[in-house]
Amino acid sequence: MWGLLLALAAFAPAVGPGLGAPGTSVLGLAPPAATEARGSTLAPQSSPVQPPAGKSNGTSEQHVRIRIVKKKKIIMKKRKKLTRPGPLVTAKPPVTTTPAGALDPLEEQEPGCPPLGLESLRVSDSQLEASSSQSFGLGPHRGRLNIQSGLEDGDLYDGAWCAEEQDTEPWFQVDARHPTRFSGIITQGRNSVWRYDWVTSYKVQFSNDSQTWWGSRNRSSGTDAVFPANSDPETPVLNLLPEPQVARFIRLLPQKWLQGGTSCLRAEILACPISDPNDLFPKAPELESSDPLDFRHHNYKAMRKLMKEVNEKCPNITRIYSIGKSHQGLKLYVMEMSDQPGEHELGEPEVRYVAGMHGNEALGRELVLLLMQFLCHEFLRGDPRVTRLLTETRIHLLPSMNPDGYETAFRRGSELVGWAEGRWNHQGIDLNHNFADLNTPLWEAEDDGLVPDTVPNHHLPLPAYYTLPNATVAPETRAVIEWMKRIPFVLSANLHGGELVVSYPFDMTRTPWAARELTPTPDDSVFRWLSTVYAGTNRAMQDPDRRPCHNQDFSLHGNIINGADWHTVPGSMNDFSYLHTNCFEITVELSCDKFPHENELPQEWENNKDALLTYLEQVRMGITGVVRDKDTELGIADAVIAVDGINHDVTTAWGGDYWRLLTPGDYMVTASAEGYHTATRSCRVPFEEGPVPCNFHLTKTPKQRLRELLAAGAKVPPDLRRRLERLRGQKH
Repeated sequence: MWGLLLALAAFAPAVGPGLGAPGTSVLGLAPPAATEARGSTLAPQSSPVQPPAGKSNGTSEQHVRIRIVKKKKIIMKKRKKLTRPGPLVTAKPPVTTTPAGALDPLEEQEPGCPPLGLESLRVSDSQLEASSSQSFGLGPHRGRLNIQSGLEDGDLYDGAWCAEEQDTEPWFQVDARHPTRFSGIITQGRNSVWRYDWVTSYKVQFSNDSQTWWGSRNRSSGTDAVFPANSDPETPVLNLLPEPQVARFIRLLPQKWLQGGTSCLRAEILACPISDPNDLFPKAPELESSDPLDFRHHNYKAMRKLMKEVNEKCPNITRIYSIGKSHQGLKLYVMEMSDQPGEHELGEPEVRYVAGMHGNEALGRELVLLLMQFLCHEFLRGDPRVTRLLTETRIHLLPSMNPDGYETAFRRGSELVGWAEGRWNHQGIDLNHNFADLNTPLWEAEDDGLVPDTVPNHHLPLPAYYTLPNATVAPETRAVIEWMKRIPFVLSANLHGGELVVSYPFDMTRTPWAARELTPTPDDSVFRWLSTVYAGTNRAMQDPDRRPCHNQDFSLHGNIINGADWHTVPGSMNDFSYLHTNCFEITVELSCDKFPHENELPQEWENNKDALLTYLEQVRMGITGVVRDKDTELGIADAVIAVDGINHDVTTAWGGDYWRLLTPGDYMVTASAEGYHTATRSCRVPFEEGPVPCNFHLTKTPKQRLRELLAAGAKVPPDLRRRLERLRGQKH
């Protein structure tokens, strides 16, 4: 009987019906040749991969059949898991369930080729086609890995390409525009707030002219390969081709999907560009940079090594220090870059870049590492712009605020990490919602008329609940807060990923129940300027031909947005930085792709290099100065700098120096400190590059002078005694 089964199996591809695994009683129907779509025909004869020649029923044939039957058992188990949400609906004709349709083992293959660029938008909408679409918002241009749906029910855009329900032979097609070596496919299901749809198996075809097609075939059996796809909407699933194929077009043909749903998928194609000996096609644009930098992803160990190398190369302008540890004990390393590293110079502003708050948003981490390499290299070359920046500014670079989350994402890989894995820290805390909510107490005090006379409009204290030992505050968050307190930062940017836009405070809506609401700060003009500077010098944001990442077109508003008007974020680092310290901070969403492939890093660096430098230079915008004691000429720490018409003050550092970011204009500025008479002066901020000096000398009040003299045990001077007597007489 076993010999008969093997003999029938050998003829199965030719006669049609195939055999199931031994012991099964259901025979699957062998698939017909790939169906014709829009005039295309399947041409196996033109395929680079030909079916194997017929073999005798000898020992080698028996060995192959037994191996494929075992693999079939594994695939059947996987399909049982896929049917857990509900029974599968099968496209017509049904997919083969025979050993001939099972995929060959791919343990020895590696992905090799980088992504073609569906997720990063290097592949344009015009390169994507489909057999049908349910709507424009579910068209083929939406079939991109990790694309996100709208947040509100009824949004035009949803997160996938979806074929029409009556489309029984759907397909999704990508035009690479150049001869390309296709090596694999990554798929996801539909991202939606109200629907669950995903494809569970598919076939693959290739073409050079979109008319004549051939299929991906199993090396052993020569039959069309059926690839297992997704078992949930979000987890990316990688399938490597049994044999890489050289073609211009690739087409995915869904075979099965969930009952009650439709054929929906998001995809990325792994593909290597190849040279065209006939020079018939224009060359694909190369992703490169002229800067000699380390363009790769760095895990924790590699990051430490790179930072050490930069420090050793530029020891006179760099210093590495740690601000604390993650929940799993990884240190939060900072690279300081200045002409006098390790000390705060009087009158020199402090700026910072923070990246990796969400561990799977890896581009910011690499841009910060690239920036420290670039500054070191250009300083040694004597570049005047970089030299001035490092001479006049103290720069702090934190490449990874959430190293635990990054390590999780890094292990999955840039294409397989998905949209959320690694986002949170090891405790499951979203660090960008973990800072103290200082907005609510400020706004309540404003409503009661207590600001600024009773409740200050700046440097709000931490709420009591937030300081408790059992408060849900991540160690990474506590470390950054203590870092903010130690260093008088003036300007910062928090680097994120997954969109292409710059957002600015407030991030939290003033109306508690509002999901989004325009909520500007008193310094709205400054924040809008800072955001516009970065967006206006970012190459990708300024590309007039780029399409929106997901469902909102931020280019209509200059690629900037008020954070609360986008979506409310209570406890954000931007709001906390503004209300608890002097620092003005924005969020930069760097790329549609949270975790771009290494081959895209040179282009991303070129997109952001000038923006990163120009933004740091904005710390010179506004006024700066030192508040001193008139008698001793010593600086006064914690003096308050108030600007008429702006209900937000800043304070001086321990040496009495301060920086106040302002847009061009004339301002009345008041300096005040405990025990001193206040002083007011006019300060003009021109359109030319600043900052404008605006110094103050404060005189002690008689009460303060008396207090200091009595504390020192000295005699009261005659002039002060007479003044005190006059004050007593007025009082009586």
